[in-house]
Amino acid sequence: MGIHLQQAIEIGKYIVTQRVLGRKRFPLVLMLEPLFRCNLACPGCGKIQHPKEILKQHLTPEQCFAAVDECGAPVVSIPGGEPLLHPQIDQIVEGLIARKKFIVLCTNGLLLEKSLHKFKPSPYLTFSVHLDGTKEWHDHCVDRKGVFDTAISAIRAAKAKGFRVGTNTTVFDGSDPKELQDLFDLLTTLGVDGMTISPGYSYEWAPDQDHFLKREQTRALFRQIFAPYKAGKKNWDFINSPLFLDFLIGEKDYDCTPWGSPSYSVLGWQKPCYLLNEGHYKTFQELLDKTDWSQYGQASKNPKCADCMVHCGYEPTAAMDAMQPTNIGRSVKALLGMGN
Repeated sequence: MGIHLQQAIEIGKYIVTQRVLGRKRFPLVLMLEPLFRCNLACPGCGKIQHPKEILKQHLTPEQCFAAVDECGAPVVSIPGGEPLLHPQIDQIVEGLIARKKFIVLCTNGLLLEKSLHKFKPSPYLTFSVHLDGTKEWHDHCVDRKGVFDTAISAIRAAKAKGFRVGTNTTVFDGSDPKELQDLFDLLTTLGVDGMTISPGYSYEWAPDQDHFLKREQTRALFRQIFAPYKAGKKNWDFINSPLFLDFLIGEKDYDCTPWGSPSYSVLGWQKPCYLLNEGHYKTFQELLDKTDWSQYGQASKNPKCADCMVHCGYEPTAAMDAMQPTNIGRSVKALLGMGN
């Protein structure tokens, strides 16, 4: 399993502590967006559709630290936009490492190789490189030729310098299961430290609204993708928990945990979650207290949530389920690479 032992232990301790304190809602991963600006214009992403005055803004390191301290989540994912465009991204990462937060810095890879000198390898830092398929399909998804080759070169360079490197893959309608299997084989040969996979979600602002998956499409497609993995013919190393992978193929029936991955950006705390844009709160506590959580998730019958199976909403649910006595053994085996 791509998550390393130290991180798994700390997350487990954190969950137990929250339960002992009697907290029903608490975050596991803070989605910290220091800027929305990007050097790509992927048709499946709505982030760069923000007005130009918003795209010019970015969080200061101090604002990032304040949000992380306020939220308290053990893991901080830094998406964007493209975080490596931030002029002080190295200071942000250094400050989060000092706080012993596990950082996942998400990047399209275009600036990674030339930015490596800004960072030091650490068990608290993982670069997560966006790859939606092999060369032709990925370059199509990001609407620019040459991005795949640049990203692969950056992965090799980062691994050579001792950094932890993962990948993140978004699956859309039209994704070829065999091509994704070939991608996972390639990434395995490169020695990546784990792969994250998730179905795409229809951002309301995304230019392309035609290639997002319905729930039953998701299950059918992921059953094809994972067939050799589930049969023990492939030893791919996923950062996703095995229970979340079960959910993707329909062997688990979860509801969303929308507060598990709150999002903070130049606009504030996004409500209700990273994927739905219904306004913002000034504080994290306001997000927890003022959001009517019963209106979100599949059980709510909210049409916006009907087909969502994205990792940021359902991995927290799977993480909680992994702490159940019946699932602990399997989770430990997956962590030690003894099965899926």
